[in-house]
Amino acid sequence: MSILEAVILGILQGLTEFLPISSSGHLQIVTWLAGWEPFAGDPGLWTAFEVALHAGTLVGVLAYFGSDVVRLVVAGARQVVRRRSPEGRRAWLLVLATVPAAVVGVTAGAALERNERVWVTACTLVVFGILLWWADRCGGERPMEEVSGRHAVVLGVAQAMALVPGVSRSGVIITAGRLLGLSRLAAVRLAMLMSVPIIAGAAVYKLIDVGGWSGVPADARAAFIWGTVAAALAGWAAVGLLLALVRRLDFGPFAWYRAALGVSVLALVATSFRDTGWV
Repeated sequence: MSILEAVILGILQGLTEFLPISSSGHLQIVTWLAGWEPFAGDPGLWTAFEVALHAGTLVGVLAYFGSDVVRLVVAGARQVVRRRSPEGRRAWLLVLATVPAAVVGVTAGAALERNERVWVTACTLVVFGILLWWADRCGGERPMEEVSGRHAVVLGVAQAMALVPGVSRSGVIITAGRLLGLSRLAAVRLAMLMSVPIIAGAAVYKLIDVGGWSGVPADARAAFIWGTVAAALAGWAAVGLLLALVRRLDFGPFAWYRAALGVSVLALVATSFRDTGWV
């Protein structure tokens, strides 16, 4: 992978990680459209690169919510020693919401992520875009402080579904949050805070899986570094953009964009673009 390709994919990852439009789906579609074969088709190295890009976006979200994360970690630690507080309870609910995705990621993540059928990603973009639109119409104005243990489990199961490309981690959490009655801003903030433990955990797990930095081939390290930096900067910009948009707009434009992109990809597959088939 060239540095230019890595930077383009890093920017794409950063911009789409927190917007409810699927970062993994966009990475797959763009590499397919461009005819790129990252890392000579090595699926393990490509997955490690994706995790590195996610780690970059984690830096972006911490630039906005770092103080919130620190407060939650401190309050969660105090909760263990019986210095209970509402913020400590929220910290442990975030941990609870991380468990389903962590379990699915460790046990079946490789099989779910190894989706080479771009038409499947196109279909999930459309279906979960429609669900996002419908859920947004059904949503309420419940603040994040009213999230319960039951809500945390539902949100965690929803997050686990995002291992399938095209679903969108932030999108499916926002969808579930709106169906649970959360306000738009509360659902967005929750999706961003839930990204911290799951992305950090995935980065550590994958780093161990590839054998640490030494497990990344020397000729791929520059791509990893520049892609991660680009994802961090773009992720920081995307967080600010989404927080600004959600105060003024609903999620309809994101849903229709997903649907339009998915239908366009399906149309290209129907014309055998790049000799792509349905099986």
